[in-house]
Amino acid sequence: MDSSSPQEQHAETRLVTSGRDTKAQRGFVNPPVFHGSTVLYPTAEDLHAHRGEFTYGRHGSPTTKAFQETLMALEGPQCAGVGIVPSGLSAISTTLLSVLKAGDHILVVDNIYRPSRNFCNGMLTRYGVETTYFDPMIGAGIDKLFKPNTRAVLVEAPGSQSFEMPDIRAIVEVAHGRGALVIDDNTWATPLYHRSLDQGVDISMQAATKYIGGHSDIMFGTISANAKAWPMIAEGIRLLGVCAGPDDVFLALRGLRTLSVRLAQHHRSGLEMARWLAARPEVARVLHPGLETDPGHAIWKRDFTGASGLFSIVLKPAPQKAVDTMLNTLKLFGMGFSWGGFESLAIPFDCDAYRTATKWEPGGPTLRLHIGLESTDDLKADLDRGFAALKAAM
Repeated sequence: MDSSSPQEQHAETRLVTSGRDTKAQRGFVNPPVFHGSTVLYPTAEDLHAHRGEFTYGRHGSPTTKAFQETLMALEGPQCAGVGIVPSGLSAISTTLLSVLKAGDHILVVDNIYRPSRNFCNGMLTRYGVETTYFDPMIGAGIDKLFKPNTRAVLVEAPGSQSFEMPDIRAIVEVAHGRGALVIDDNTWATPLYHRSLDQGVDISMQAATKYIGGHSDIMFGTISANAKAWPMIAEGIRLLGVCAGPDDVFLALRGLRTLSVRLAQHHRSGLEMARWLAARPEVARVLHPGLETDPGHAIWKRDFTGASGLFSIVLKPAPQKAVDTMLNTLKLFGMGFSWGGFESLAIPFDCDAYRTATKWEPGGPTLRLHIGLESTDDLKADLDRGFAALKAAM
């Protein structure tokens, strides 16, 4: 391996070195945070021609350029551009508005992030776009769902509540054969553990609020696209006027620098906790594609190089009051609707109300856990106390 070539360097090295120009930064390791809207032109001729690397604050700054270059290096050679938006949901809505038009049809995986479903059922419906939901495990069988006007397929691998693992490669082959784009919500694994653009996906989105930020202190979204899709995304971002604040861009770039070490710890601790929970008498099933017993394990092993700290468990039947008592007993697991930060989280969930292509019948109460960077011994002790409270409340 020629380590002098950026594309030949390991991902960990690219995360540290990409998007840095210490000479332009007057020797400082990190780029400054550019707070600004107006960009001045030196001459009238430059103004008329919009000549200059930066033209207006909404269109980018040296801070955003550093972030984009770093994420592009992580996404790999298929990445033609990275769009920056103010949240993960904004990444989803901006992408869909950029590639769809009235009269189009989109196929959406049934385990998609619920706000994505709300956007499809709400705004896309009002704009004359039809949505069909499909079983996450359908694979090449998705061919039967295509219509003449099917424009795109939206997947999430794995689903961030129920963790089914769609076969993206099979879906890509069918979709491209039908002339449709494939869009992947890649927040769970990030491009560090799942380079979906390399597997034929056209657009890879992330809620960078999660692992890229890594500290539960920013709202941020990214849209990475290949050469075919990038012009549509770039135009959509320009026309919609979306952008992220400079401080959040800086914090996202800082998070990228340490992504590899943090995600490696989330991977190790997540799998350790998943295996420990699988052996607990209170737990009926653990939903984690990294476990050998998981239905999606073979696809995860083929397409991913690691896992994050997010997974779910199915408890054996218990009344909601007992589950709530368990949650109220936990001290290290906070209750909050996010993940990807340094802290551990636990929330109850139920997909039954909004699944339409599949039936959600887990057989017991379900909890989604995010395993943070705490000691796994302490996390086990915390859950052990929670399970004792669950048992006492039944």
